[in-house]
Amino acid sequence: MLTTYRTAIQPEWVDYNGHLRDAFYLLIFSYATDALMDHLGLDEAGRARSGHTLYTLECHLNYLAEVKLGAEVEVRTQLLAHDNKRLHIHHGLYNQGGDELLAASEQMLMNIDSVSARSAPFDERVLYQVLALGEAHRGLTAPRHVGRIIGLPPAKT
Repeated sequence: MLTTYRTAIQPEWVDYNGHLRDAFYLLIFSYATDALMDHLGLDEAGRARSGHTLYTLECHLNYLAEVKLGAEVEVRTQLLAHDNKRLHIHHGLYNQGGDELLAASEQMLMNIDSVSARSAPFDERVLYQVLALGEAHRGLTAPRHVGRIIGLPPAKT
């Protein structure tokens, strides 16, 4: 797995229960996606060179354990699958150096041509990095929160 982001939980991120607010889990995962982009060559210079960026198409978020003020957390990212213009990823939130999964976010990202605002195949340099990361993550087990569907069981009559 690729560690993409580390942070301490800030006071302004915590709610009246002393827990990390729902929205800030997504903020942390968003920063991890930015770091993944940097890793793949879509940092500021890469975006300027290629004219490409990534948009998030879909996001599923699972809140699994309490995260409190001051906790030192890290995001570990796994590339689950890819094609020539999409990335299917999983971000896991952990205490730094810990093994307990605190939150999970499954996401679908799309490569976008910034001028046309339409999907486009990855730039050659970026595709090389995507392929390398895909190869590095190929043998990893898919996290258990991948592919889940939200729903209630049918009501019994």
